[in-house]
Amino acid sequence: MVLLLLLVMLTSCAAIPQDLSDKMFTFPQETNTSHVRLTTSRQNLGAVSVCLRFFTDLKRAHSLFSLAAPSVFNDFLIFKRVASDEFEVWAKDRYAILYGQDYKLNTWHSVCSTWDAASGVMQFWLDGKPSSRKFVRSGSNINGPILIVLGQDQDSYGGGFDIKQSFVGMMADLHMWDYVISPCEIHSYSEQQIFTLGNVLDWSALEFQISGKVLIEDYKKTC
Repeated sequence: MVLLLLLVMLTSCAAIPQDLSDKMFTFPQETNTSHVRLTTSRQNLGAVSVCLRFFTDLKRAHSLFSLAAPSVFNDFLIFKRVASDEFEVWAKDRYAILYGQDYKLNTWHSVCSTWDAASGVMQFWLDGKPSSRKFVRSGSNINGPILIVLGQDQDSYGGGFDIKQSFVGMMADLHMWDYVISPCEIHSYSEQQIFTLGNVLDWSALEFQISGKVLIEDYKKTC
């Protein structure tokens, strides 16, 4: 009875939005289990915009943001490739490669990516610098129940984690919108100026559950 009560309390606490302003998630080791699952009530997305900040020294491929549905495991995925200047953005199990990115290890970077279901066009920004606009896939929305995971790439719905695609480092200031945000908003985000907070995921009111070795620590980009 006590154990059941404890489980209910933990579940309830995890469902309460938390203000993570000036905080970050730290993923301190390579695993195929540790991750953060994010919760949203939005379950039908005709467009997606995601922005986040991260810091890592990984030279291998790794996932930065993974959104899956029961029938489409890569419904929206931001993925760092092995090559230092290359990223992938996936939508509806199709992807585009973004080349020529000015990426460095052991540096805080901001990434933003947008995709529109009607046009099928996506775009990517690293530290406020845009990529070419590229077609990925069009014609259908992202439909729930969706699962959003940080720290791992979902190769199946809510699982299928590969240790060699796991994230090791720090993440902060994640926001997600159900529309394509403007380049001006992305510039404001990358420069840490005032911007419109996410209406799907908002770092200052985030619902999440931590599994495994993930820490919540103070986020200070500079002294």
